[in-house]
Amino acid sequence: MLNFLKMLLTPEFFFSIIRISAPILFATLAAIVVEKAGFCNIGLEGLMMFSALTGSLVSYYAQSWVWGLLAALAIGVLMSLMMGFFAFQLKTDITLVGIAINMMGSGGTLFLCKVITNLTKGTSMASSTGLINSNLLIPSINIPLIDKIPFLGSIISGHNLLTWVAFLCCALTSVMLYKTSLGLNIRAVGENPNAASSVGVSVLKIKYIAIGFSGLMCGFGGAFMSMYYAAGWSLDMVAGRGFIALAAQAMGGGECLGGMLSSLVFGFAQALGIKFSAVGLDSNLASPIPYAVTIIGLVIFSLVRRSRAKKLHSAAALK
Repeated sequence: MLNFLKMLLTPEFFFSIIRISAPILFATLAAIVVEKAGFCNIGLEGLMMFSALTGSLVSYYAQSWVWGLLAALAIGVLMSLMMGFFAFQLKTDITLVGIAINMMGSGGTLFLCKVITNLTKGTSMASSTGLINSNLLIPSINIPLIDKIPFLGSIISGHNLLTWVAFLCCALTSVMLYKTSLGLNIRAVGENPNAASSVGVSVLKIKYIAIGFSGLMCGFGGAFMSMYYAAGWSLDMVAGRGFIALAAQAMGGGECLGGMLSSLVFGFAQALGIKFSAVGLDSNLASPIPYAVTIIGLVIFSLVRRSRAKKLHSAAALK
């Protein structure tokens, strides 16, 4: 047991928790904003897959990680707005639209990778990892002075640029939701769209802004995965992070701070699974750990929320 704790209480392990949490946090912020606007975007997984593929391919053909990142963000926003068009204009159930995006993100990206790169033939697996070199990856940042601090410096310094962007976006999203008129309109539309419309708020416009924002966050998450974490795109590389983000949003109570803490919990679970695999535990036992934590966390969250609801109901009945 003592050796196990020593294995976990290392700067490398804490560093990996933060690194792994970043793409989950991006997707969690996407889920939070659309939930505030009154709907759920379950297509986060597919949006991240398309963004990851686009970012890696554009960075290769443009020979610039900057263009790759911008392309990943653009495709995330465009595809999310396309989802909005089908859901808001054509009145398609947004859950079905999200399912379609996820299915396209799995099979469609594989097809596009094969067609665009011509790297594989027949039924061979396509991947862009062989195209991406270190110059095309989003850079990491060593923070002067902090990187000299024992233990803490190794945890904080050296992270990828998008890791810091994820936590910055968390703070900025919270400010946007609660300190700006746009955030007020988003929350108003989510709580009562008819009332919001009666005071001049364009419900349709606000919903498009919310789903476009979710696409932007998924663009960041997808770019992180293919242009840093995995150094290229491969099939199903997002590995359920879009769905984990939905759980993180629920466990965090739909708030940015709670979502960030939930993302770190899931990051810890995944880092733990990787550590178990590294010390010899069967990967078939280690890899499900993050998903098991997701289920356990949601069960605990549901029980706590139900308990609080009963207490509030009892208190209201006494009055």
